[in-house]
Amino acid sequence: MMASSGRWSSKSSKTDGHVSSDQQPEWDDALPVPKLSFSVASVLVFCLAVLCFANSHDAGFVYDDTWAIINNRDVLPETPLTAIFAHDFWGQVLDGKSHMSYRPLTVMTYRWNYAWSGSLHPEGFHVVNIVLHGLVSVIFLAVFSVLMSGYQVDQESARPVFASPRAALLCAVLFAVHPIHTESVAGVVGRADLLCALTFLLSFLLYARACLDSSYLVSYRPESFSLVTVLASMCLCVVSTFCKEQGITVIGICSVFDIVVVCRVDPFQLMSFKNHHIKSKQKWVLGLIKRHLVLLLTGVVLLISRLWIMRSSTPNFSEDDNPHAMVEGTLMKMLNYNYIYAMNTWLLLNPWWLCCDWSMGCIPVITSLADPRILAVIALWTGFGALFYGCYKGELTRNRRILITSLAVLGIPFLPASNLFFRVGFVIAERILYLSCAGFCMLVVLGARQICIHVHLTAKQRSREYRDEMALFTSGVKVCPLNAKIHFNIARLHKENNNTDVAVDEFRVALKLNAQYVCAMVSNLASILKDKDILAEAEGLLEKAVSVSPDHVETWMNLGVIQAELDKTESADASFRNALLHCKVHTDCMYSLGNLYWHLGRHTQAIDAFHNVTQGAPTHTAAWVKFLQLLDVLEKYDHAIEVGEKALAVLKYEPELTFRLANIYLKKEKYKESEKLLLVAIKRDPQNPYLHLNLGVLYYRTGNNEKSEKAYLIALKLAPNDPLILKNLQALHRKMGKIPPVSQLVMEDGKII
Repeated sequence: MMASSGRWSSKSSKTDGHVSSDQQPEWDDALPVPKLSFSVASVLVFCLAVLCFANSHDAGFVYDDTWAIINNRDVLPETPLTAIFAHDFWGQVLDGKSHMSYRPLTVMTYRWNYAWSGSLHPEGFHVVNIVLHGLVSVIFLAVFSVLMSGYQVDQESARPVFASPRAALLCAVLFAVHPIHTESVAGVVGRADLLCALTFLLSFLLYARACLDSSYLVSYRPESFSLVTVLASMCLCVVSTFCKEQGITVIGICSVFDIVVVCRVDPFQLMSFKNHHIKSKQKWVLGLIKRHLVLLLTGVVLLISRLWIMRSSTPNFSEDDNPHAMVEGTLMKMLNYNYIYAMNTWLLLNPWWLCCDWSMGCIPVITSLADPRILAVIALWTGFGALFYGCYKGELTRNRRILITSLAVLGIPFLPASNLFFRVGFVIAERILYLSCAGFCMLVVLGARQICIHVHLTAKQRSREYRDEMALFTSGVKVCPLNAKIHFNIARLHKENNNTDVAVDEFRVALKLNAQYVCAMVSNLASILKDKDILAEAEGLLEKAVSVSPDHVETWMNLGVIQAELDKTESADASFRNALLHCKVHTDCMYSLGNLYWHLGRHTQAIDAFHNVTQGAPTHTAAWVKFLQLLDVLEKYDHAIEVGEKALAVLKYEPELTFRLANIYLKKEKYKESEKLLLVAIKRDPQNPYLHLNLGVLYYRTGNNEKSEKAYLIALKLAPNDPLILKNLQALHRKMGKIPPVSQLVMEDGKII
């Protein structure tokens, strides 16, 4: 028996007001967007995405479609299927003259389109593109939900599901309707981007799911993960890369997500571990390294495979294809590259200025430092410098995590087109911004939320802030951000509403602001760390607290509970005794001490401790239950019956006490007393199968086989396939000379009723 079953105290000097989850403001409440369920939001996003590009359904094959579809013999059914794996995207042999765009899975979908319509009729190709964009937009809604709000637990299935908060919905709507996607959706060649994005996002979602805590379902557990799910994610990464080369960048997104969201590590302090609060850094580092080894191995295999397919050569592009990459001099080349980056950013900001081809002289090369277009480069990096500063400044709050992941989603998919690793065959190609647009949408919504909050807080009256504590303290921290007490109260409210991650961040801020204001804050913070099994850090915090306030009872008691869980039994005993020295009402502490003595095998002292608790606090249900349980284990049945009767005299027919006392009467063969208690317990809790099971055992022992069978069958109906119930029922049927019951109880659907 572990001493951790002791009660945990986290009392504070503040009021214990409770804010319900309905009253608690959410992170994106300020956005003027309705909060919809994920299913409704998905339908809305899909419809908007399809309607915006539906007018391209009857378009023809234009521009690059001619080379990728009409002139590409790999699309035709008479061409052997193996040819698409031996040729590039345009149907050319992979040699020195090839474009080296290897996208066999995209070409295969063109073949399916041809097989579907029986000809190269463009309408079928365009319809598929439009539907794919709708699907990608819906999956982006799920991805935005994960990045901005995490998972929620479905009340009926108890499984993790995507939330659809306002921010995620607004991001998905912006992505679905952004005009920058026109080339990817209206041009059949853009299917490579659509398929790449589809599998890219599914790969990311699987990776995020692999890191979920299997116990809590809505939080991440950086120490462990599902290897099968991670490998499935990497398989989808491979599929994405064979749809378009850009798919490999999902590895980078998964890496950033793992570090910033799963492990909650500040990337700017990655080597120092300053902001991380996992109990055992070695454990989470090991989990992080294992996952990153899988990511690295996948990336290396893909790159080696790519080089092998390309026969270790790179495509040759003319100066007309990408004149900015041909500029002499490192400085001029970097200026031109950065100007192209600025142009791509401008296209996301101002998508009404689009063109089907940006090559030749569409964007003149910068050849002089006097060129005024350098101001665009300065403006670009001034803006991004401000965003990077926002990523660096302050605690790793949700805003910072979303900002970091937004920049990652914006920048990492763009890397293959950046000219930094290899020269590309275009100046600007709007379709390469298909994935990066998602990061841009996140930045826009993050900024819109900040503006809405500012406007909202400025406009509302001060009196409204007194409607509930969360609003009051949230407004207070904006005026007095250095007030430790306000941060403590915000943390307390978040803890009461099970927002433990936010609560931990706020408790840390409070402690950082006032290191001496420890007892109430440390008790609360340590209780959260204990629940998360981060025991070493919790112990350190509590030891610091008792050194500052050695007469704080709850802190000593909580320290004892933590030390007991860490098997530091002597320290735990000392901590409990220190708590007893300083407290007037010591029942909770004595209860924890009794658990510790039981764990240590000091049963006599444990019995005395539980006895003292029940004498001092007759309504302490947990102490009565543990008292009975210990006496039962020690087979002191007479003493247990005496204690149980006293307990039920105070706590009339309390379910757990009634159940345990009935079992003890059963062991003493006092069947009438046991039956009376079991029937009372069943009346109060008729859905408990083990009450019916024990009643069946009682009737079995008294020879009342019919009543025993009836009780067993009720228990089996409440807990189908329970092995203990089945075993008891089969034993009864053998005693009665009947066929074992399983064959009689199996219905046509194979379920036992």
